[in-house]
Amino acid sequence: MRNSADVIRPLATAISLAAIFSAPSLLDRAHAQASAPLARPQFDCVIEPQKIVKLASPVVGIIARIDVDRGDIVTTGQVLGKLEDGVEEANLALARARARNEYSIKATEARLEFLRSKHGRTGQLMAKSFASQATAEEHQSDARVAEEQLKEATLNLELARLDVWRSEELLKQRKLYSPIDGVVVERLLVPGEYRNEQTPILTLAEMNPLRVEVFIPTAYYGQIHVGSTAKVMPEEPIAGQHVAVVTVVDRVLDAASGTFGVRLKLPNPDLRLPGGIRCHIEFQLQPVKAEVSAAVPKQSTLD
Repeated sequence: MRNSADVIRPLATAISLAAIFSAPSLLDRAHAQASAPLARPQFDCVIEPQKIVKLASPVVGIIARIDVDRGDIVTTGQVLGKLEDGVEEANLALARARARNEYSIKATEARLEFLRSKHGRTGQLMAKSFASQATAEEHQSDARVAEEQLKEATLNLELARLDVWRSEELLKQRKLYSPIDGVVVERLLVPGEYRNEQTPILTLAEMNPLRVEVFIPTAYYGQIHVGSTAKVMPEEPIAGQHVAVVTVVDRVLDAASGTFGVRLKLPNPDLRLPGGIRCHIEFQLQPVKAEVSAAVPKQSTLD
């Protein structure tokens, strides 16, 4: 009959060998778990227009026309309507007529040329003692006065041209220009109504890109960075998945709710996505970068 020690010894050796050979697989598993990507939790979010513009004119007056209505797509610089501008158009026409009037300059130039020629002839006659010194000085003075009159006429023409520019700017103030590419959300006034200093005329929304707002629990602070991407999933009936880029991560946390805000930019070139819809968002969380500084005591120079 075998001794029990002889049976146990080979069994222990087999177990040790099995543990040794299985060690690499355990290490590989641990390494795979360490290198596996972090979980991607979902959070509630809201998709909003990038900008909401309450469009108004810089001046007051009666609205003459509005060329757009709710839902219309507008582009930057597009004329959307105007106020009554009959007086401004008349002033512009008058300023342009004055700016084209060069007759005063031409008349002054002709008179100056005549006076210079007259002064030259007087000088020749004075040299031959046929004209007095006083007459020559008088003719010279007349020529100088004509020179100053020519300068004044030239300046008046330049002022008239500047007045054209001023009248054009005043006329532009009577028109409504779109400051963004977007859509008309609301029309607040109609032609014939009076626009005062506090009343906007149209509400516009910039729809490309859209803005995604989300509040994240503070436990995830440091795992979301500016420039990282996230997957945005609007609620029904829009649905679908869209990629947005983080543009803002709040540095001031809300202690009351235990959250911090994150803003993302969502491209919307074809304007298929609407604004003002709830969504779910999924971030690719990144590990927190912990800065560990080890303070090494310096050895004293006296040692």
